[in-house]
Amino acid sequence: MKRAIEVARAGHWPAAERTDTVTLLFDDRYRRRLRMLGDNGLDFLLDLVEPIVLHTGDGLRLEEGGFVEVKAAEEDLVEVRGRDAASFARIAWHLGNRHLPAQITADRILIRDDHVIIDMLKGLGAEVRKVKAPFDPEGGAYGQHNHDLGHRHGPLHENRHGD
Repeated sequence: MKRAIEVARAGHWPAAERTDTVTLLFDDRYRRRLRMLGDNGLDFLLDLVEPIVLHTGDGLRLEEGGFVEVKAAEEDLVEVRGRDAASFARIAWHLGNRHLPAQITADRILIRDDHVIIDMLKGLGAEVRKVKAPFDPEGGAYGQHNHDLGHRHGPLHENRHGD
């Protein structure tokens, strides 16, 4: 079986050497070892030294040459918006205080559907609606669950900054 043994971050691998793509849900993009099936049928084993979060555009280097490009699958999510900047900041604070995985952009936050959280957000005056989109949440201030080899801040601290 072919083995993917290394991750090359988006833009740092030769796209001309792509042999297949693999489209994964967020929960399947934090792995060390997992059998995968590419979108065009390539059967391979992800076999990394340690688990790492995979992002859209990353390349999985195959041991015998070539790369499998990672794509984030669309998921059922909830889009959250504030009435204004102050409302948006308040909503973001409340979500962060609950340590929920959240993907934050300039004007919206994407989270997983949770009726208790949705009720809380509505109580804060948030606009919420269900959407289908790729999910790439923030990694957290201490790098939990979204480790990234590209941004080292010290020997024990790694963080993804949304790039």
